[in-house]
Amino acid sequence: MYDAPSQQAKPLFAIARGTPVELVVALDAWIKVRDAKGELAWIEKRLLSEKRSLMVRSDRAQVRASPEDGAALVFEADKDVLVDLVEPGPAGWAKVRHRDGQQGFVKANQVWGL
Repeated sequence: MYDAPSQQAKPLFAIARGTPVELVVALDAWIKVRDAKGELAWIEKRLLSEKRSLMVRSDRAQVRASPEDGAALVFEADKDVLVDLVEPGPAGWAKVRHRDGQQGFVKANQVWGL
């Protein structure tokens, strides 16, 4: 991640593969993004994936069998765990998949990257 849209710019930090970012500005081969901490930086567009991930932001996110508070608990994920976005769910929910294959619905306010 760089402070300007160029490989000659000052490197700021490295970001792990799959970490969700929010697109802020797009310029040809460079994208200005915001991470979960609110930091802004530039990254080459070719390094971004079409696959969407979400990061757990609550201490322990509860992933349920259906998008309802009373639905069966499928699994829990600790803070900063990455899950794949399968599809947006009904308002306030998202369908996610853990890297071990388990999937279910998580409340949108328990994750970052939607």
